[in-house]
Amino acid sequence: MAETIQEERWRWVRPIIRKEMRLIDVARICPHGKRSLERWVAAYREEGKRGLIPRSTKPKSEPGETPIHIKERIIRLRKKTGLCAKKLAWRLEKEGVHIHERTIGKIIKAERLVRKYRVKKMKMKYIKVPLLPGELVEIDVKYVPGTIQDKAYFQYTAIDCASRWRYLEAYDAQTNHHSILFLEKVILLFPHRIRSVKTDNGAIFTNYYTGTNKRSDVSVKTIHAFDIFCRDQGIIHYLIDPGKPAQNGKVERSHREDQEKFYERNIFTSFGDLQKKMKRWNIQYNDLEHCGLNGKTPNEYLQEFRLTNPPNVYS
Repeated sequence: MAETIQEERWRWVRPIIRKEMRLIDVARICPHGKRSLERWVAAYREEGKRGLIPRSTKPKSEPGETPIHIKERIIRLRKKTGLCAKKLAWRLEKEGVHIHERTIGKIIKAERLVRKYRVKKMKMKYIKVPLLPGELVEIDVKYVPGTIQDKAYFQYTAIDCASRWRYLEAYDAQTNHHSILFLEKVILLFPHRIRSVKTDNGAIFTNYYTGTNKRSDVSVKTIHAFDIFCRDQGIIHYLIDPGKPAQNGKVERSHREDQEKFYERNIFTSFGDLQKKMKRWNIQYNDLEHCGLNGKTPNEYLQEFRLTNPPNVYS
């Protein structure tokens, strides 16, 4: 029995070199395959027995390899911001570094900086309808995790479906009054006219599924205060289907961003501290690149829209 790989290879090459057997006949009984025999015979004829010593096929260098300082910059950005590969590519492009998003994905995957998702296959196909800024604004409420000084607080969120521009406000209660007050602030701060809003079926937005409206034997139906305010402002109020939060997907997705990048990274000492940090986070969010905007930030999208469209288009 051969003790080394070199001896094992010489065992099969020797009858071919000495012309005792043809290569094709040796290949029929050799467990290593015809292609390996051809390679070994060529190596022996070029270097002798030395050519049968196994060598690493790994390339010594890669001419197209990403420089180490760019890799370190990608890893630092990923750890600091948690952005995906596409958003990291956009961020680096603004810094003058041009690198493909797939290359970034391989780098952060090699560093174990990616998380595993459970991919749910959807059979249905969604048709994306282009919207103008202010044409549809999603509104929802998120519970602020935990308590602050033994008191619970609530985060009202409004996000424009076209530009992803967002506004946040924290309140110590969720009532009809706070819903109307929040929408008034959104109308005041958003640079375009709001034509419609979309909410879930919570009692702070509608009474369609609560109170006397549920009873078929009552003919008088009361109108919710939020609906009255929307009607007075010329705003259409849409409701999602019960139990279908995915229909409010943009605001729900932004809530996950709030949880991961705001609430899990901050500690609040008071209600004022919560409001101050939330305002700062909202400003930062409106300057983040979005995949749905092809790398633009919400503020950049609104500015570009304002420059490329006459005022009568969106007023």
